[in-house]
Amino acid sequence: MPRSPIAGTPATREFFHLDWPLFGELSRALALKVAREFDPDVVVGIATAGVVPGAVVAAILDRPFRSMIVSRRHMARTVRATPAVLGEAPVEARNAKVLVVDETCDSGDTMRLAVAALVNAGARDVRTAVAIRTGAYEAHYAALETPATVVLPWDREILVNGALVPNPKYGA
Repeated sequence: MPRSPIAGTPATREFFHLDWPLFGELSRALALKVAREFDPDVVVGIATAGVVPGAVVAAILDRPFRSMIVSRRHMARTVRATPAVLGEAPVEARNAKVLVVDETCDSGDTMRLAVAALVNAGARDVRTAVAIRTGAYEAHYAALETPATVVLPWDREILVNGALVPNPKYGA
């Protein structure tokens, strides 16, 4: 029997198809959780997908929003085994309380790199937030936890020869 990735080991996962309204509500819930304990000076979304909840959280908290690129993808569309910081941490992080946001978090590799880059840029306090926790990494704040593979609203379909088709990375 497969074990839950939240318990620590990858397993064959079910798919959790997220729609836009629920993703919006998760971003809103995340902002409210953060607001109870932390008052960041700036919110940093991890590009690309962390920009969506990050911008929502920043708007609700009425804080400046910035992004930084930490990704497994390279410009040539190749995929790395481990993520890398592909852009600099925003200058607004220096001497600031920073909330770094991503859409999902599994192993925490991307989040750890983002936090390290922000600390190296001089942030005085960095906390982490994810819309959906799918694995062992525990962000400071999460709106939802699931062991399923999350299919994000913008990732369900791709363009092939000018037509939207189901994204093949999620199977039939």
